[in-house]
Amino acid sequence: MTRNYAPVSPPVALTIAGSDSGGGAGIQADLKTMEAHDAFGTSVVTATTAQNTTGVQDVNVLPTDHIEAQYQAVVDDFAVEAIKTGMLATAPVVETVVDCLADYAGPVVVDPVMVAATGDRLLSEDAEDAYKRLVEQATLVTPNVDEAEILTDSEIDDASAAESAARQLVEQGASAALVKGGHLDGEEVVDTLVVAEGDETRTEQFSHPRVETAATHGSGCTLSSAIAARLAGGDALAAAVGSSVMFMERAVRYGIDAGSGLGSVHHMVGLREQADRVAVSEAVESVVARLVDRNVETLVPDIGMGVVGATRYAETPAEVVGADGRLSRTRSGIRPTAGVRSGGSRGLAGQLLAARETCPGLRFAINCRFDESVESALAAVDGPVIEAAADDEGDTGSVERVDHTAPVVGIDEDSLPDGEPPAAVVDRGGEGREPGVVLFASDSETLLERTLTLYEALITE
Repeated sequence: MTRNYAPVSPPVALTIAGSDSGGGAGIQADLKTMEAHDAFGTSVVTATTAQNTTGVQDVNVLPTDHIEAQYQAVVDDFAVEAIKTGMLATAPVVETVVDCLADYAGPVVVDPVMVAATGDRLLSEDAEDAYKRLVEQATLVTPNVDEAEILTDSEIDDASAAESAARQLVEQGASAALVKGGHLDGEEVVDTLVVAEGDETRTEQFSHPRVETAATHGSGCTLSSAIAARLAGGDALAAAVGSSVMFMERAVRYGIDAGSGLGSVHHMVGLREQADRVAVSEAVESVVARLVDRNVETLVPDIGMGVVGATRYAETPAEVVGADGRLSRTRSGIRPTAGVRSGGSRGLAGQLLAARETCPGLRFAINCRFDESVESALAAVDGPVIEAAADDEGDTGSVERVDHTAPVVGIDEDSLPDGEPPAAVVDRGGEGREPGVVLFASDSETLLERTLTLYEALITE
């Protein structure tokens, strides 16, 4: 029996950019990112590069008539909902793209690619002047600080100067400008968006903690492609920018470590996080079932026992899989109050995420009761057992507490022997919370083994 055809119709986005043979930036990054944001990506290749993670070895700019032919072929066939531009290399290419976009009425995101992350120049000096006409056509222009300095002939050393540069780009004709703050100093990355509203402008800033890495290859291409894909899907400009900036924080933190040089950002990180939750859910369900089967009631604290698991890319408690409710003591043994779901055991999920800030390899956690007998039994657990870190007020947050709204405190890296991730973190309790211990592991089997080892050692004391 044949099956009915059931096509889908995602919005179509177009990237006009150069090819990166290393796969981390350019057309390759654009198409992967567009797909990850539910847009069908089409492309116009302006140049090919011989490029890898260590640098650009060669650039071959395509003939402008071929670039124009690619563009015409795409727009003649597809209803293109948004366009982004990337590496355009030379003045003739920029001018060709300007002419192509003259009759296009949809949103245009201009990423003025001038220098690669490795320091290799990707735009001829005579093309800088040609960019002025392209900026005039931009719904949004997305320079980093170095590119914004070139486009505005100004010096940018803080967020205030970035706002001034963004305003200048709007005065040059762009409907909006996003000056990215990754190249500015500070623990926070601040991206500044200025939007034209009649004769006035509106400014929004998007900030997030800096990820300590130089492996940001493809970050500009990826961010502008994410924005274009979201615009193609109908998002308002500020919403598209805000969502894409949040996506980029995760894409940088969980970057791709491939090649002998600096790695690239992770273009598909959102999709991978969602996909991996299926396996994590199955692992958490298995741990819960085994604990119920063994009836480890002597480890269950009065507040109940939580079990959580995180994907490699989880960033919020809502993305951590946990027992929905807790495992509690009953007359017939311990029982979960509900099933397993994303966002279950939110307090313990927060503790796991806090621990992952110091030890990213930790993936699973369980909270247990704590007293002198448990402390003695912890000697049987394989791996470091450490004390919970304290904040400036002497409060600790490495185990779940009664007040789920209280901030969590991460693991003190100096307390880890040889940097080895902890097997258990002890909180001796305090005002408003009971003592407890959280067992951690990089996989569910190790977590289960540590929990059962602690249980066996406890009941044999």
